[in-house]
Amino acid sequence: MRRPTNSTWRRAAMIAVTVMCLAYAPIAMTELWPYARPGAPALGEWVMGRVVSPHYVTDALSNRIAPYRHSLVPMIVHSVLGGALMLLGPAQLLTAARRRTRLHRTLGVVFAVTVYVSMAGAGIYLARTAPEDAFSGPAFWIVLATLLVGTVMSVTFGMLAAVRGLLDLHQRWMLLCYAFLLTAPLLRLEWGFLPRLLPGLTMEQINQVAIMHLGAVVTLGALIAARARDRRTTVEGVSGSWAPLPVLVVAQLAGAAALLWIAWSCLDFGATGRRLLWAYLLPYAASWAVMAIGARRAGHQGRPWAREEWRLHLTALCLAPVLSVGAAPVFRHTLDLDRLTALSAGVAVGCGMLAFAATTVVSLRVMNGRREPTTAVSPSVSGDTRAVAAAGAVRRGTPR
Repeated sequence: MRRPTNSTWRRAAMIAVTVMCLAYAPIAMTELWPYARPGAPALGEWVMGRVVSPHYVTDALSNRIAPYRHSLVPMIVHSVLGGALMLLGPAQLLTAARRRTRLHRTLGVVFAVTVYVSMAGAGIYLARTAPEDAFSGPAFWIVLATLLVGTVMSVTFGMLAAVRGLLDLHQRWMLLCYAFLLTAPLLRLEWGFLPRLLPGLTMEQINQVAIMHLGAVVTLGALIAARARDRRTTVEGVSGSWAPLPVLVVAQLAGAAALLWIAWSCLDFGATGRRLLWAYLLPYAASWAVMAIGARRAGHQGRPWAREEWRLHLTALCLAPVLSVGAAPVFRHTLDLDRLTALSAGVAVGCGMLAFAATTVVSLRVMNGRREPTTAVSPSVSGDTRAVAAAGAVRRGTPR
């Protein structure tokens, strides 16, 4: 039997993401209709009632009515447009893969506008709802606010990169933006399978478990997708490393110390703390292993640019627990949270924020290199030709 190739895995991943998005789109679009008109059809409720139990769904809805009551119209706009984004994302991936440039640009503008309007609806809900009154509590509110900011900034940086002709950076930012959006369908999947793995938990408790690792999962997916599409060995003007071994060692030691503090703190809260700790540690360890192996393999294969990007993201991942340790007391004192809620909120936002920071550093790395005069033209992203790279250099006013 033939071993699956990298292209086979990429195609399978794209198909899986597309199927998930297409399945979730109608669920998102109809999710809040029953709040506006009792008895209105809601596909998500119907599916969840049969996958888990009607009682599970009833309890979840009773906890959501009050937080959504004062922001129902903005939230309906957010959910309907969120469903539209689930359809636009795969369309953008397909038009980019098939090099349908004009259609890709048109859909890209539609995508960006839809993100802004959808996130505006979510922003109105968050602004009108105190963290302690939010569905699933203040930690969930903090995560939603962080996702909102990350999504809006990612799509903004992605569009700015496209306007400047920095197509490799445009690709990275848009993949990160869509990864943040994919937390919605992935959360619904966890609503379905976690009650079987952890029976007896309410949806609020399921959300507390899910936010501990969704940031790590989606940002790792965005990084793997970006690396899969970038076939360059080197990038013009980029040499050396911004994450040399001493920096990486210090980051790993700091991260290990922070992880020990997080583990020690979670164990103070009995079964709940242990459940949240494992929900965080297992995906974190998997992300660390993928990045470390990716960096090592790229180094052995003589691909310095791939090695540099993996190492920058690995450094950021190691520093994520450090950020979480620092954020927990800030959340606790500024929002008057209990210790476990503040800790879980700090942990939940760490990986996503540091992945955003790592993508920013990668962008600065590339743009700094392109300021240096060079006559070399490196292999381009996704197999683009030398002529396209040269045309981009002319648009940027740099020598070919």
